[in-house]
Amino acid sequence: MISNNSKPQNETLLRVENVSRRFGGLQALSDVTFDLPQGQILGLIGPNGAGKTTLFNVINGVYPPSSGRVIFRGSDISGWTPYDVAGMGLARTHQIVRPLNELSVLENVMVGSCYGHEHRSLGEARGIAEEVLTFVGLAERRNMLAGSLNVAQKKRLEMARALAARPYLLLLDEVLAGLNPTEIAIMVEVVLKIREQGVTILIIEHVMHALMNVSDRVIVLDYGHLIADGSPKTVTNDPRVIEAYLGDPKLVEQLMDGMLDPV
Repeated sequence: MISNNSKPQNETLLRVENVSRRFGGLQALSDVTFDLPQGQILGLIGPNGAGKTTLFNVINGVYPPSSGRVIFRGSDISGWTPYDVAGMGLARTHQIVRPLNELSVLENVMVGSCYGHEHRSLGEARGIAEEVLTFVGLAERRNMLAGSLNVAQKKRLEMARALAARPYLLLLDEVLAGLNPTEIAIMVEVVLKIREQGVTILIIEHVMHALMNVSDRVIVLDYGHLIADGSPKTVTNDPRVIEAYLGDPKLVEQLMDGMLDPV
């Protein structure tokens, strides 16, 4: 098992409450509010510069909110450090992968286990890392240097390192970016299997057909404002979302009719 999560389904795991974030004169987020129940895959979409990664950074402690609160597992974690947030059982990947290039693939994943909320010893971390590498399909490359992996493998390594922390909540930041259709299909299957293990997921993604297939629910940011929240079908048909992000009505029809390559 990659998770030790035993919380009941539908219990609120994460609540973002009227969160705003300013950088000088730039208002990156404005009064963003949403709940994420245990066991759900929540997609986060919006145009470039909408505030998606900023929202991730506020949730996991890279930036404190300028106002508002982040509630995780019943605790107000607003302004906590990323280390402390990780200690609560929240892990993330990054859009630009960040492997420890001079360490082996196995050692990279062990780091995630040692600094997760269970604070495993090196011996325990090795066993967890082996298990997670098998889960994401990297077991055969365990002894390779992380820097020698290709882009798709580094994406899986980034995910494996986060999973080794045994998180309750996993934030995935564009794990499909730069992958070919076959690699996208493989990664989507991994995401679905993670949810089957009891891990709740918040995912940013621009590969729309994949996101709509994998998400239970979708929220949309535009210029830092939350403009839509609902099922993939509801959000895709929302005129505000079409205008702000999807743009082409034919693309909307293709998404809903399954005319784009399935995953």
